[in-house]
Amino acid sequence: MATEPVCVEDFQKIAEAKLSKSVREYYNSGANYENTYKDNRKAFGRYKIRPKYMRDVSNRSMATTILGQRVDCPIGVSPVAMCRLAHPDGEVAVARACAKLGRCFMLSTMATAGLDEIEEKAVDCLRWFQIHIQKDRDLQIQLVQNAERAGFKALALTVDCQVYGRRHAEMRSGFILPAKHKLGVLEGLKSRTGMSEEERKGGWSNFLNNFFSSSATWDDMRWLKTITKLPVIAKGIITGEGAREALAAGADAIVVSNHGGRELDCVPATMDALREVVEVVGDRCEIYLDGGVRSGLDALKAIAMGARAVFVGRPILWGLAHAGGEGAEKVLQILGDELNTGMALAGASKISEISRDMVVHKSYYSSKL
Repeated sequence: MATEPVCVEDFQKIAEAKLSKSVREYYNSGANYENTYKDNRKAFGRYKIRPKYMRDVSNRSMATTILGQRVDCPIGVSPVAMCRLAHPDGEVAVARACAKLGRCFMLSTMATAGLDEIEEKAVDCLRWFQIHIQKDRDLQIQLVQNAERAGFKALALTVDCQVYGRRHAEMRSGFILPAKHKLGVLEGLKSRTGMSEEERKGGWSNFLNNFFSSSATWDDMRWLKTITKLPVIAKGIITGEGAREALAAGADAIVVSNHGGRELDCVPATMDALREVVEVVGDRCEIYLDGGVRSGLDALKAIAMGARAVFVGRPILWGLAHAGGEGAEKVLQILGDELNTGMALAGASKISEISRDMVVHKSYYSSKL
């Protein structure tokens, strides 16, 4: 390996050597026997690029818009919990990297940095806030209002996590949030002061199961739409039926996601699920994708299949573990460079030229035999 990492895989190897066993297992584990977690990555290999040669690609741009906001590259950052377990600067460093490179940043409800802290220290960052439906509606309203005041431009509602998934590695290690860290988003809420010592001792899964609502329905999303002027994105859709229900409930956009394979195991890889969702949604809203994205070529494939943008999670944590904000920025830069080069070699000078006929499932070639 070169002295400096040159691809996401290099960052992963460095991070795994640096992170403690419990943190490494929390970040990298999937649900149950990790079928979906592993397949998210493998799925991209099932799709092949069909390039268009001899096109003028001398003047390329990766710029596009998402929900009407310009981004310099359609590879953003998924909501990942507790980034300060990887580096003290945590989510602030990631948001700054996104601001510098013109990317979209999603902040997790379980972040170790607060909404106001992100606003103050990454003022130019295009930021969305990821939320769940909570048992306490007053707290839900507070969180939404705090996000609006802090300049967040959209709410990404996680719809695929009614209860906390079973992650064997995490269960064996008995993962809990270390006492020196706080859940910054939850600090200072009325009737709540973050995570109490009693909740901390009860374990991470018990805390989340007590905090989020397992009785949430699409009606809760409809209610959420009534308490905010921000666009609401349905995050966690992997079926056409789910897409139809999300649209009927008022979703302004959809993220094809299976929570990084961390909740329900044995569901489709997001890249495999994308086509079904795209066919149902059509042009009624924008569609994004996360799960298993490890290169700019993965992004190119997803965009060709109908995604407006893609988001990455674990690679950002690996970058943080390597070199804090510089590492997170380097990960995003490498992914963008890979997309840029891939576009040139595939015959696209701008994002809108990444067309559906540029990517096929590998079965296309077996059918020709």
